[in-house]
Amino acid sequence: MTSSSMNSQGSKNNQSKSPCLRIIPLGGLGEIGKNTCVFEYGDDIMILDAGLAFPTDGMHGVNVVMPDTTYLRENQSRIRGLVVTHGHEDHIGGISHHLKNFNIPIVYGPPLAMSMLRGKMEEAGVADRTTIQVCGPREVIKVGQHFSVEFVRNTHSISDSYSFAVTTPVGVVFFTGDFKFDHTPPDGQPSDLARMAHYGDKGVLCLLSDSTNSEVTGFTPSEYSVFPNLDRYIATAEGRVMVTTFASSTHRVAMLLELAMKNGRKVGLLGRSMLNVVGKARELGYMRFPDDLFFPIKQIRDLPDRETFLLMTGSQGESMAALSRIARGEHQHVQLKTSDTVIFSASPIPGNTISVMHTIDKLIKLGAKVIYGKDKGIHVSGHGCQEDQKWMLGLTRPKYFIPVHGEYRMQVLHGKTAVSMGVHPENVLVMENGDVAELRPDSLVQGSPVKSGVELLDSSRTGVVDTRVLKERQQLADDGVITVLAPISTDGVMVAPPRVNLRGVITNVDAKTMLNWTEREINWVLENRWKQLVMKTGAKSVEVDWIGLQREVESGLSRRLRREVQAEPLILCLVQPAPGGTRAYKPQLDQQLESRQVVKKNADKGPNKANNSPVTNKEPSAPVEQKTTSERNSGEMPSGRTRRRRSAIS
Repeated sequence: MTSSSMNSQGSKNNQSKSPCLRIIPLGGLGEIGKNTCVFEYGDDIMILDAGLAFPTDGMHGVNVVMPDTTYLRENQSRIRGLVVTHGHEDHIGGISHHLKNFNIPIVYGPPLAMSMLRGKMEEAGVADRTTIQVCGPREVIKVGQHFSVEFVRNTHSISDSYSFAVTTPVGVVFFTGDFKFDHTPPDGQPSDLARMAHYGDKGVLCLLSDSTNSEVTGFTPSEYSVFPNLDRYIATAEGRVMVTTFASSTHRVAMLLELAMKNGRKVGLLGRSMLNVVGKARELGYMRFPDDLFFPIKQIRDLPDRETFLLMTGSQGESMAALSRIARGEHQHVQLKTSDTVIFSASPIPGNTISVMHTIDKLIKLGAKVIYGKDKGIHVSGHGCQEDQKWMLGLTRPKYFIPVHGEYRMQVLHGKTAVSMGVHPENVLVMENGDVAELRPDSLVQGSPVKSGVELLDSSRTGVVDTRVLKERQQLADDGVITVLAPISTDGVMVAPPRVNLRGVITNVDAKTMLNWTEREINWVLENRWKQLVMKTGAKSVEVDWIGLQREVESGLSRRLRREVQAEPLILCLVQPAPGGTRAYKPQLDQQLESRQVVKKNADKGPNKANNSPVTNKEPSAPVEQKTTSERNSGEMPSGRTRRRRSAIS
């Protein structure tokens, strides 16, 4: 088992010109979320899922993380369609965004996922940019000339979840999607084991399988295993019951609605996604509950606490989710009471643990009874553990194996599980996003990678936050910002003292020293870079690269602060242009130096001569000012730059 190349380089070169199926994961490998995979053969490209992920703590101001789709944008004329396994955000959340950037002629998927996708597309204004086709169990679709896809039902934490049997010119590739083996799913639709075994008998060339729980031994328990524990906590609650879970976990949501009805409670839904998912599921018949089970949240004060059940978003500590706003006391209709019971029927996604714990702390401080944690038996995963993964391997019996959907260590462990099930170690390929697997009937080799990475979107989901912006936001968070306003004439001289403003900067340097440093940096740039920054456009007119000047000052001041005070705040310099011929400003250090020189000169002449020597306060012209500054840098002034640097505009 390797992570880079399965066969020898010579073997790879010998087959490089023969037709092959190229499998290109753009997201979902080495991470949790943004699952996106590309199948490519000849001129046909088929996309399997197109999800999103949520930002980490260091992604300031980022709301959504998308995979880098440069490869798809560059090859959009070859895209024949997109196939969706199920309706979770990490599998369909990116489609609306992608439709704004490249063409996807048709999207195939199960009823619930396609119903949720239509709503997202209408909200994003892209409903007319593709065709949606709903598919059911064992239905076969043709995508392009080279791909035939059969929908094989599996079980997950959401209704209508499928694996794909993809028939290609090189053989059958089985793509599991997210799965576990639940023999008693709440919707009564177990995994289609017979069809999986059928393809195993027919011959699966390669299996791409969900790796999320490959570190956990045993089988993943059935969704219904949490029913008795949830029932007990709800039945014994003295006041209102508030439950938070993933809105898209339709099995769990249906179970909670059943428990609310069983315990004589009316249900109020909080959170936009919870309202949308429950509405779609009821329309499609996946949740069959009477209308009078629900009440508008505005009427919550009209219900006795003992009859109130609130089902809401916020299980991941999202700042704007319903439960988080309740914990902060900011919800319009719901204020927490000491008699309330709050149940977290979900586990934190990696990276969300701190925010979840902060929410729990706030709820407990307000006096609520909070039930959370694995030991309470109120949550089970929707992903298969090691024994589920072995069962999938045993049913499909693949020749080659690629672990997907999980962090890198999970993929490696899943690869070892495949080897234990009889897959040859050299036939297991652990990939990363952007890697290319070239699959032929008798080989699996790694080709040249494609561009990959992330696209970071702000809260509007329209503005892309690039690397530079993210770095600047991190600088602001770490060391603050310094702004400099520098009045400079088109003659290349300062005409007034610069204004320096510090925000969020912790330093023991006083304002006078900071001003002196700033003046020195501006003078150095004017004396050493001015000729490169100015261009004559006429006999008496010039054009100044003010942006280049700003960057030079920012770079120099940033270097000085890093050297002098070991801090790296964000430096923003704004130049205020002044007309040529404006009187030059004499920096404070120049004035102090001149005063010292006059005093010394008078002292050398003696008392009598000093009294007879007039001292003039007349300011020198701009050329004299520049000469004085040059002499200062080379002589009596404190040490400045330690080295000359290349111009920021060169």
